[in-house]
Amino acid sequence: MTGQSGLDAVRELLLVAAVAGVGVVLALIVVFSPWHAVPDKAAPAAPVELRSPEPTATVG
Repeated sequence: MTGQSGLDAVRELLLVAAVAGVGVVLALIVVFSPWHAVPDKAAPAAPVELRSPEPTATVG
């Protein structure tokens, strides 16, 4: 019985590794694919736009 349970464990670990690999591939596809429509083939917008705060005048 030990031989069969060892094969079952290896088979289960391979299944878990395969499902994890598919998950990683799908996550990479989502991360690196365009996330919005570009109707005029312009450069896609960045997901985060960095802006510095506007300077304010101090009275003193």
